[in-house]
Amino acid sequence: MFDYLEFQAFGPGEIMDLYSVSSSPASCALQKPDQDFAAFFPELMEADWQQHRCSQSVGSHSSSSSSDDLFASPPSPLPPPRTYKPCFVCQDKSSGYHYGVSACEGCKGFFRRSVQKNMVYTCHRDRNCIINKITRNRCQYCRLQRCFAAGMSKESVRNDRSKRKGKKEAVKMTIMETYELTAELGQIVEKICRAHRETFPSLCQLGKYTTNSSSDHRIQLDLGLWDKFSELATKCIIKVVEFAKRVPGFTGLTIADQITLLKTACLDILILRISTRYTPDQDTMTFSDGLTLTRTQIHNAGFGPLTDQVFRFAGQLLPLQMDDTESGLLSAICLVSGDRQDLEEPSKVEVLQEPLLEALKIYSRKRRPSMPLMFPKALMKITDLRSISAKGAERVVTLKREIPGSMPPLIKEMLEDLENLEKNEKKLSEEKQSEESEAEQNTSQSSDSLSPLCT
Repeated sequence: MFDYLEFQAFGPGEIMDLYSVSSSPASCALQKPDQDFAAFFPELMEADWQQHRCSQSVGSHSSSSSSDDLFASPPSPLPPPRTYKPCFVCQDKSSGYHYGVSACEGCKGFFRRSVQKNMVYTCHRDRNCIINKITRNRCQYCRLQRCFAAGMSKESVRNDRSKRKGKKEAVKMTIMETYELTAELGQIVEKICRAHRETFPSLCQLGKYTTNSSSDHRIQLDLGLWDKFSELATKCIIKVVEFAKRVPGFTGLTIADQITLLKTACLDILILRISTRYTPDQDTMTFSDGLTLTRTQIHNAGFGPLTDQVFRFAGQLLPLQMDDTESGLLSAICLVSGDRQDLEEPSKVEVLQEPLLEALKIYSRKRRPSMPLMFPKALMKITDLRSISAKGAERVVTLKREIPGSMPPLIKEMLEDLENLEKNEKKLSEEKQSEESEAEQNTSQSSDSLSPLCT
């Protein structure tokens, strides 16, 4: 109870002080009332003194209890401020343990990229560069060596990479399982691919040859190259017509609609085909007989101001890396388009286009499971082709004034506006002869030359 009792000898008549219960100097200083004051008010002072002593006793006891409570449960100390361990490589603030050591985010990423890509760095000084927060980006060689010296592990990076690779493979497998061609679509793809290959040999199948004609600088028109180009263009148009007739459902359309579709899509398909035979390192294009011309020569052969736009399109086509099947399907989609003007049965044309679109979508996504955007990118090329074709029609108008004679009949028929379609329908009964006889027939006919090819 009491901290201690202070015993003191008192004279006769004096009261012994037993109320000092605290070790506080203030409580020990409690004394008997002044003697002179007591002499005048003995009764009052005795009562007040007893009351005062009682209040002092209670207050002192309460103070003692509070003191005991204070020492029994002291307040919790404030937590120490958070400290960051330094990065073992550059002494920056560490974000945790990465690849075996305490490292910052910068050194963690640098080490991971260096190991995954098998980077080989070179120090331009003495291979003893100071690596800290400020200088760590100045020498990659010394920074990587510092990472190894600090204890970073290559194996940890490889294991992490293997996990991510496993996840990517799982995603690929899921996509491949999702996109599968049905039996009907598979037949369409097979027919289109065969038709494309048999009417348009790939670049690797051709025996390329060149000519030195007007290869130095651009001129308005090289008549020698124009004669060769117009001859090849006529043969290419015949091949396009043959390809169109082998597109599933195309011959079921009316002759008028067949001719309309061929006229509006022929230049699109010709540009798409020649663009797939673009050789970027030599900046050349190759025609179906193997003739390979430079950009300047193609300009002089008749392309004129259309040349750079065609070459630009060919360059943009390269990243898609389309194979023969995709090129054939895209050509068929260009051909069978229900939004062409003057169609008699546009809804029927749209029905024919739907399975072609679905086939290209599934085939391209199955061929490139990690690149799902290749299908919409391929479709966007149709818009580019139409833009080039519109300018190509303008080029035909100016070309008529540049050439000395008349335009070859089949080229004129294919690239000029629709006219006299009723006359073309009268020749439905004519049979297509061999390719050579058709070429000769088309060079001697006028605007009625396209209809026999569609029968």
